[in-house]
Amino acid sequence: MMKTLFLILSFSVSTLLACTKKNNTMTAVPVTNTSTPPPVANVTDTLTYLALGDSYTIGQSVSAQESFPYQLTSQLPGHKITEPIIIAKTGWTTGQLIDAIAASSINGNTYNIVTLLIGVNDQYGGGSQTDYRAKFIQVLNTAIKFAGSNKNHVFVLSIPDYGVTPFANGDEARIGPEIDQFNNINREESTKAGVNYTDITGISKQAANNPSLLADDGLHPSAAMYLMWVEQLRISVLNAFKKK
Repeated sequence: MMKTLFLILSFSVSTLLACTKKNNTMTAVPVTNTSTPPPVANVTDTLTYLALGDSYTIGQSVSAQESFPYQLTSQLPGHKITEPIIIAKTGWTTGQLIDAIAASSINGNTYNIVTLLIGVNDQYGGGSQTDYRAKFIQVLNTAIKFAGSNKNHVFVLSIPDYGVTPFANGDEARIGPEIDQFNNINREESTKAGVNYTDITGISKQAANNPSLLADDGLHPSAAMYLMWVEQLRISVLNAFKKK
């Protein structure tokens, strides 16, 4: 498998939802596809990929190859995907992601695929929805710029509902509705901007009755759940790149 490529960004961040990432050997994840993606031609294109986010993008508590960006690269038949460029860190709010992008070395680059999943730490930290909307619009516009202004190549994912996890300590009745409110914002702004939107929140709620969908930390998704996200996300990606 491809080696992990992370941009190491130096920020003093008050982390939440934090736990130590495993240093286990990176291995391929067995894949069983249940979705029916659109047909693609028998031609291999080489696509570049930028993933923006927080702990859900880096794959906290699973190996890098088990994170959703890496699993996505192996789930696009007819296309070769370069190793993902990942700007993400456990605990980042939307504002911290914006700052990290500004301080990175990727500004001016463009990518064929750009994913964005951000906002759980805004909700967890008690941030206002008004502030989240303003900052989400800002980072979404940046994502569109990284896609060469091709809005069809930007893919926003909804915020998972961690209220069903052991970490929430029974506070599901408060957390779930708040996550929904933040997701209403990122969905509305994604629709206005004309980018792709994949709702994975329903999948995350399945962890309430299926512990195998959680990593060992009892909070973040397992490789199995990330694969379920990818099976949804890949349909939009393949539609964006299907042969005419």
